Amino acid sequence: MQPDFQTGAFLLLIAAVVAMISRRLHLPYSVGLVVAGIVLSAMPFAPKITLTRDLIFTALLPPLLFEATLNIHWDQLRRDLPVITMLATVGVVISACVTAVGMHYLAQWEWISAMVFGALIAATDPVSVIATFREARAKGRLLLLIEAESLLNDGTAAVAFAVVIAVFAGQQITITHVAGMLWLMVGGGVLCGGFVGVAALVLAGHTDDHLVEITFTTVAAYGSFLLANRLGLSGVLATITAGLVMGTFKTFGRVSERGWDALQTFWEYAAFVANSLVFLLMGIRLAHQNFRALWAPVAIAITLVTLGRALSVYPCCALFRGSSLRVTAKHQHVLFWGGLRGTVALALALGLPADMPRREQIVAISFAVVAFSVFAQGLTIPWFLRRMGITA
Repeated sequence: MQPDFQTGAFLLLIAAVVAMISRRLHLPYSVGLVVAGIVLSAMPFAPKITLTRDLIFTALLPPLLFEATLNIHWDQLRRDLPVITMLATVGVVISACVTAVGMHYLAQWEWISAMVFGALIAATDPVSVIATFREARAKGRLLLLIEAESLLNDGTAAVAFAVVIAVFAGQQITITHVAGMLWLMVGGGVLCGGFVGVAALVLAGHTDDHLVEITFTTVAAYGSFLLANRLGLSGVLATITAGLVMGTFKTFGRVSERGWDALQTFWEYAAFVANSLVFLLMGIRLAHQNFRALWAPVAIAITLVTLGRALSVYPCCALFRGSSLRVTAKHQHVLFWGGLRGTVALALALGLPADMPRREQIVAISFAVVAFSVFAQGLTIPWFLRRMGITA
């Protein structure tokens, strides 16, 4: 069942109350929402909502991605792009391979199931990462690195996931085929998002009505995502690019000063709403997952995902040790522990074909890994930042 207006209003009321309580208790807001979702699921009046791939990708993810990139400027991103790109490509592949190999040999999974799980769980989640680190008040280069990596690495994970699904479907995959998919999904997604972002800027430049300007950005956020998906491209990268273009080149479209202030306020609220629904629905779904029979593969998966993250962060950062792009040891530790998994992994797992071997186990264990990220990592990140001597 998809949420209606009455259910949505009810969930927003809960989210607002949880926000106040979490702030008073000095708890991460995302953790409070997941707990609220778990508690809510036990109530007789709990909303009957199914967390689906379409709900996450089509309704909730675009505003979160767009808002995050609207405030990242190209000049900030360009300097650290080599580091971010390395983490978002090579790092994701390393993490996926470690998890897949481990699940095959330690959990005794078939190669196809292990590879699917490794691919969908490899990328850090922009929703969880951005919500957690902004709330922890991380700033400067560290925030840029952790946010930008979480935004960009979904492109690599999407290609890896598509390749594994194609193998499962019986297609013959070659290096040339993989390179073509990478170029099509990533390059095409960026071009699509850039086109939509520029078009929205040009249209916004022909009005000084801030409500119309907000409407154009809304169309850009959702339109870039939906258009890219329709064309078989990366919707995530399309929306990210559209937001980056509009945030960096807002003067090109002559967005009014009043319009820009209104835009920021609107998208900050839109992100709050989407975040609230994501974590509440995640908690409701977690309450209905039975992990008892899967405790062994769950423990193996959490260990492998954590190990894979370590083997992706430290070696990739070591490549820049002697350059001006050097990442400090403290920042590397935060990048490692702050590699949260979340909604993107859940959406991919929920969208798996019905005949995928171990599909239900993959879905359940994906939720378990996300729960570990939210509670074990999310709760300790503020303390971890203080421990590292990084102002939070």
